[in-house]
Amino acid sequence: MELTHRLRLTNWLVSQGLTGMPENDLLRGFCERCRAAGMPLSRGLVFIDTLHPIFEGRGFRWNDGETNEADAFEYGSTSTGDANQNWRRSTFYHMLESGHDEMAIDLADCASLDFSMINELADKGHKHFVAFVHRFGEAGTIGEMDCFYSYWTTRHSNGFDQNHMAALRDLVPVLGLAVKSAAQVEIARTLGRVYLGRETAEQVMRGRITRGVTEKIKAVLWYSDVRGSTAISESIGPDEIIPFLNDYAQASIDAIHDAGGEVLKLIGDGVLAMFSDDNTPRAKRAALRAEHRFRRNITALNARRASQGRPITTAYVGLHVGQVFYGNIGSEDRLDFTVVGPAVNEVSRIASMCSSVDRELLTSTAFRTGLDAAGRNYLVSTGRFVLRGIGHAQDLYTLDPDVAGDEVVAGKYERYLAS
Repeated sequence: MELTHRLRLTNWLVSQGLTGMPENDLLRGFCERCRAAGMPLSRGLVFIDTLHPIFEGRGFRWNDGETNEADAFEYGSTSTGDANQNWRRSTFYHMLESGHDEMAIDLADCASLDFSMINELADKGHKHFVAFVHRFGEAGTIGEMDCFYSYWTTRHSNGFDQNHMAALRDLVPVLGLAVKSAAQVEIARTLGRVYLGRETAEQVMRGRITRGVTEKIKAVLWYSDVRGSTAISESIGPDEIIPFLNDYAQASIDAIHDAGGEVLKLIGDGVLAMFSDDNTPRAKRAALRAEHRFRRNITALNARRASQGRPITTAYVGLHVGQVFYGNIGSEDRLDFTVVGPAVNEVSRIASMCSSVDRELLTSTAFRTGLDAAGRNYLVSTGRFVLRGIGHAQDLYTLDPDVAGDEVVAGKYERYLAS
């Protein structure tokens, strides 16, 4: 590859990296331009570890022909099981252990090598293989993201020549820098969604990080609390407490997200969420849909945990609607993007009343008001109460017991929620 072509490709990688081109498009564009400049690439694979609560990293593939492989993939932990064995058999593991940054293999003479992938690549007609590991410095490492890994193959009978190898040595680090840049943006979005919530993260990523910047909105508020969690936590081993809390948090968060809600905060075993919509009755129905799905999630969860001999429970849910301030609250160096206002305090008080009236769901009068006639008919009063810290009495409502006890009513309620 001539120097002019290398410079053009370097400029292309830098410009596309700055614009935020996705990693799979970067790899495809890189490989196609290499081939157009005379480098006989037949396959390219790159991957990079990341910072994510579920998977360890992401990878991207390019082939010179049609395959049934996806051009992007995610991989889980390589620290145990078959994944660990495959990783230990990889050329990359060998390179890290030996301190090498580059490794070339003649695929016509690889039968004696015990590396994963190698024989499969040879069987598919690839003739020469070269792998690179580009290590990051301490300041450039995030979590497990400490290297950019890649390998490249050709079907050319003579393999990569010296010119091709020189071009790869010059160009692959630039590709790595562009991929790392895209991966860091994805890490920021992931951490935002995981720790702040989906919509809240988008607000922060769009630049709404100034202290005191809030907006006044009308929202349906959800507060749920695991029943008897303190007593259960005291009765089980320390290593079981977090899995117990995680299981029931997952049941509620999945239900809230499935119904279009936004989880704002996890408070011990409590979950604060909101449903916002210009159509408030629609937001209320979404909250009821989430509560219904939450119960189904708990039923399935309890069946699984009981089969494992692990403690089970249920949860209380309070629903309310009111004006709240949504935005940045805190100090100059520690902000929380959340909702505040009397309505937030009130929904937590409503949830705390569930145990007193022996009901798993309670809603405020304000929540029931404004529902359509069908929705109001499914909510029945449990009595009139003055909530601690709330200066007025109100009726609190729960689901009509027929919803749980009568199949016909239950079917009608599910159809109502789906409408």
